Amino acid sequence: MPGRDTRSSLLVPRRALLLGGAAFAAWAYAPKFARAEAGRDPRLVVIILRGALDGLATVAPLGDPDYAALHGAIALASDGAHPALPLDAMFGLHPAMPEFARMYRDKHAAVVHAVATPYRERSHFDGQDVLESGFAGPGRVQSGWLNRALEALPRGERVNGLAVGPTTPLVLRGAAPTVGWAPVNLPNAADDTAMRLVDLYQQRDPALAAALSQGLLLDKIAQGDEMKPKPGGNPVAAMRQVARGAAKLMAADDGPRIAALAFDGWDTHANEGGPVGRLAQLLSGLDGALAEFETGLGAHWRDSAIVVATEFGRTAKINGTSGTDHGTGTVALLAGGAVNGGRVIADWPGLKPAQLFEARDLVPTTDLRGILKGVLRDHLGLSERVLADSVFPDSALVKPVAGLLV
Repeated sequence: MPGRDTRSSLLVPRRALLLGGAAFAAWAYAPKFARAEAGRDPRLVVIILRGALDGLATVAPLGDPDYAALHGAIALASDGAHPALPLDAMFGLHPAMPEFARMYRDKHAAVVHAVATPYRERSHFDGQDVLESGFAGPGRVQSGWLNRALEALPRGERVNGLAVGPTTPLVLRGAAPTVGWAPVNLPNAADDTAMRLVDLYQQRDPALAAALSQGLLLDKIAQGDEMKPKPGGNPVAAMRQVARGAAKLMAADDGPRIAALAFDGWDTHANEGGPVGRLAQLLSGLDGALAEFETGLGAHWRDSAIVVATEFGRTAKINGTSGTDHGTGTVALLAGGAVNGGRVIADWPGLKPAQLFEARDLVPTTDLRGILKGVLRDHLGLSERVLADSVFPDSALVKPVAGLLV
């Protein structure tokens, strides 16, 4: 329904400017989020890839003898015009991700392969529900696991979460306070117009005037002088722009420490492409977004962790339209100066017909909740009990994965 989407894109930035600005004003009065015992001031970013990422194309198991035949014309290779970027003896990274490969070499990035949420069906709607809500099954969407993690922080360390984009991702919805920001893709009002509005509201509604003033400050910090909206921009540029603005906000002394954003468009049923093509373009945008966070966070990159996850993977075998259908096992990516990187974490299940899930998908051997728990425990200091009872309810049997962070 294009009409509804268009109205939403026009209205949301204004709401973020006014209502989000009020939350931004409160940051100055909020305690700084820091693990005082370690002298750290950690940042955490969660990036949701909506549409189901082809993990076998993103991080290819080049050492598995069954991979090339299954992925056919879109399979990566260790040689040729666009060879996969080497990670280890078994795995190669898609050539559209040179920045992530550099972070991997610098021990600031890692891959978790053959990973999935507890969801075992193939509905995008339900899969995203499970991924972002943190529950074991769909249908319970009152709040997201990242928001509940914010709620569970010690009172002296609670901070606002930053929701990046036109709507707040489910993962960050809930009772804990959040502030929203999205790049404005329409021409901004002139500064003098904005100031006249502030003056007008100052006379009639001081509270609204204060919210507008702080909202203007929020947008100015995020956009910066070099971030002017570019009508008709491509998805790669859009991903970088969003990440650049979020990083600026998170780098501010009184800015948010925890953020969530979602990138759409990863449903590659047809014409997925191999080393070049549609998926390559999307991965290039993601790669650029990670680089923008590294640059924008500056000195805070050292204490930062970024988690990239998707609702499920895609089929091991390509279909008749040079794409892949909804699958199960996939990859999760970790990046940041706080990441214990330079490795692919995988209990590899193999790709022979008898080894595939329901004879079609990569079998998941790692529960994504264990990865998320490991990050939340070791990066933010949440206890295993809180993680099992509140953040990821009914997940006591899923233990946090240790050693993900330095």
